[in-house]
Amino acid sequence: MVNRQRVYIIRHGQVSGYEKFPVYGHTDVDLTETGLIQIRQISERLRFTDIISIYASDLKRSVQGAHIIGSYHNVPLSFLPELREMYFGDWEGLSLTEIQKDFPKELERRKKDLINFAPPGGGETLARFSERITKCYNKILKTHKDNDIAIIAHGGVNRIILCNALGLDITQMFNFHQDYGCLNIIDYYPDSKLVQLVNG
Repeated sequence: MVNRQRVYIIRHGQVSGYEKFPVYGHTDVDLTETGLIQIRQISERLRFTDIISIYASDLKRSVQGAHIIGSYHNVPLSFLPELREMYFGDWEGLSLTEIQKDFPKELERRKKDLINFAPPGGGETLARFSERITKCYNKILKTHKDNDIAIIAHGGVNRIILCNALGLDITQMFNFHQDYGCLNIIDYYPDSKLVQLVNG
């Protein structure tokens, strides 16, 4: 039998203030009632899987999801700051409309150099963010070789992982969507990988 490692990658559920299209990044916010329902639905989907460990960002919206999914699995839960969403500096907590209004020049610079642009106020570049996520993710994979795990993280985090699995440049990370409470599945084999599901 071929050794296979399956990773279930989940985006946290809907968050408070979602209707304003907020840029939360490291900002800690709660799930809405809808967000909790979304994660409960995912927990049902994963109820009979052979997950041996659950990882999540240490932000509340992911932590809540990990506890709900973990309620069906007597496995370790690990909460890692390295799995946080990208840090947006002065843009944290603002809506997309507010950023467009207050930072038009910065947005123009971002458009010209998506990889190396850092939001004002010490925000992360996409390059630094990708490096952080990839390093953490690879360490998790290595720790649980040939075993199935779940990761509850964020839209940007999931996109970086999926880009890597699909062989895409990170500049293409916004070419596919990550809904609140969505599920992605990636299978890893000794010499290949197979993306089974995106934004399910």
